[in-house]
Amino acid sequence: MTGKPVRVGAVGFGYWGPNLVRNVDKAGDAQLVAACDLSEANLAKLKGLYPHVETTTDLDAFLADYDLDAVVVATSAPSHFAIASKVIAAGKHCFVEKPLTLKSEDSAALVRAADAAGVVLMVGHLMEYHSAINWIKDYVASGELGDVLYLYMQRLNLGKVRTEENAFWSLAPHDVSIALYVLGETPDYVSANGAAYVTPGVHDTVFANLHFPSGKMANIHVSWLDPHKVRKLTIVGTKKMLVFDDMEATEKLWIYDRGVGAPENAMAYGEDLTLRFGDITVPWVPLKEPLALEVQHFLDCCATGATPRSDGRDGLNVVRVLEAVDVSMAAGGSPAAIAQEV
Repeated sequence: MTGKPVRVGAVGFGYWGPNLVRNVDKAGDAQLVAACDLSEANLAKLKGLYPHVETTTDLDAFLADYDLDAVVVATSAPSHFAIASKVIAAGKHCFVEKPLTLKSEDSAALVRAADAAGVVLMVGHLMEYHSAINWIKDYVASGELGDVLYLYMQRLNLGKVRTEENAFWSLAPHDVSIALYVLGETPDYVSANGAAYVTPGVHDTVFANLHFPSGKMANIHVSWLDPHKVRKLTIVGTKKMLVFDDMEATEKLWIYDRGVGAPENAMAYGEDLTLRFGDITVPWVPLKEPLALEVQHFLDCCATGATPRSDGRDGLNVVRVLEAVDVSMAAGGSPAAIAQEV
């Protein structure tokens, strides 16, 4: 790149595409050039909002005719692999909404293709760009929590019940990406149980346990059948404990100076262990729109060739966890191993 704006095209202007397009359009170092969607109605909506943007229903023409540097893909998950493959083959940097693909072998193929083509491949793991999650990652790295023992996450609400994907594929990519990002490692196996209470064969409630090579654990509970909307992360360390509640408007982070220990002069017996209760602090973290930060990060990587925080390998690792959860549930909760190589 030579300092000129990144010429960006968008594929998909349905559910999430309008949010991506809005952030690309307002970025000062990007030029929104063209958009592609199979729906003429969607393209008409886009044209009404962005009259300067060219539109087409033909993906091949879209990639060939508009001198694009990068493409953002916000279509349904089953189409991600085919579209991203064409984008990469055309030599364009590629942003794909989560999940990267529905099969890990397809995700791995995209990673290899992007490496071979020398283009950026980035996945829309939005929570990795949340100001609070990045504060948490830095706090964990600082050692203030001590050694992380385990964490657990809840992503619950009543509806929307889907029929084409289960609740874990729909909701948990956020939580899986958070766990891998904050802990800095990928799980070696998972065990999971779920139930399809509403639509036969489509799990609407899932409890999954991720085991990491370091011995750390993460539990993820997702459901479309819950009376409350919950978006919560709890991390337990040897020194302190942390709670992140994304449903809170302002006080999203709470640090508890609590733990279990033994007096300095105690003998090494279980009865000498004591509970420690210290201060509770609520750190103030300036919040910015995660999607704006995510889009800007993609544009920066396109301009510099840097590796994105949520690159293709990150997307591949998350898909592998999602697949392993399905395997474990099908086997009645038996552990399912997760591959590590690309």
